[in-house]
Amino acid sequence: MESSSRLIVVTGPTASGKTRRAVSLARRLDGEIISADSRQVYRDMDLGTGKDMEEYGDTPVHLIDICPAGYKYNLYEYLRDYRSAYGKIVSRGHRPILCGGTGLYVESVLKGLSLPEVPENPELRASLRGLTLQQLTERLAAMKSLHNTTDVDTVQRAIRAIEIQTYYLQHPEAAVEAKPHPLTDALVIGVEVDRDTRRRRISQRLTSRLEAGMIDEVARLLESGVAPDDLIYYGLEYKYLTLYLTGRLSLSEMTSQLEIAIHQFAKRQMTWFRGMERRTGLPIHWLPSTMGDDEFNEAVIDLLTDGRAS
Repeated sequence: MESSSRLIVVTGPTASGKTRRAVSLARRLDGEIISADSRQVYRDMDLGTGKDMEEYGDTPVHLIDICPAGYKYNLYEYLRDYRSAYGKIVSRGHRPILCGGTGLYVESVLKGLSLPEVPENPELRASLRGLTLQQLTERLAAMKSLHNTTDVDTVQRAIRAIEIQTYYLQHPEAAVEAKPHPLTDALVIGVEVDRDTRRRRISQRLTSRLEAGMIDEVARLLESGVAPDDLIYYGLEYKYLTLYLTGRLSLSEMTSQLEIAIHQFAKRQMTWFRGMERRTGLPIHWLPSTMGDDEFNEAVIDLLTDGRAS
């Protein structure tokens, strides 16, 4: 009999409609959703992160709105919180459904990664201050193989990655603890959307969110005391809207540059997913976004029960 504790992952690029599919599936399978979105963990960051909370209705969802804006939530914390949420869902006899497009989070869960808590190293951080992102990237590459660019997409992330790797070198027992224990039976579903449709949805969604008050959302965060650099750290909407609100971009520059950045982000997501299949050994079963909800759900159930996804 197929176990209700077996993890289902619903992933795909931005604007593919993942949330709606995961909610429909959760209702069909008596499931609860665990978010795999690196920015939806923050409170008061709603329009810019595309939380769309109304889509969940009465479906339980975990790891959304768990940190204050301005905080820098990390992978260690995510994996800790994921394990806690997963355990509670399974203890209730419900189906865990991981939904989101943050590839690092999804892949780390599928790899069964468990990270030790790595404390800050003020002396190391001071020694790295002033180095360029390129210099930091080279420093990190000399310490470990860089399989992706997530660790080095900002100066802050690169410094933290060097800090973590330095800790592992100084504490070999922590490096052993961090070795993965891959999931072998997770079912990974991708919501497939063709390039032209994806681009159109991204553009339409950006327009609607701007009209819904996304600029005001970022302005409130700044007024509440969140530092501009902290919002820029979150990237995409928060980066470009902050640059606009602090006078570094005009409205038209912000809108056009942000739209381009989101399109580029979606392309990087697809590149990540292709690599994730190789790195985890788990296939992504792509289902077209044009499927109706019932058809989508039945296709997932077929994959759960026919053995092809195990």
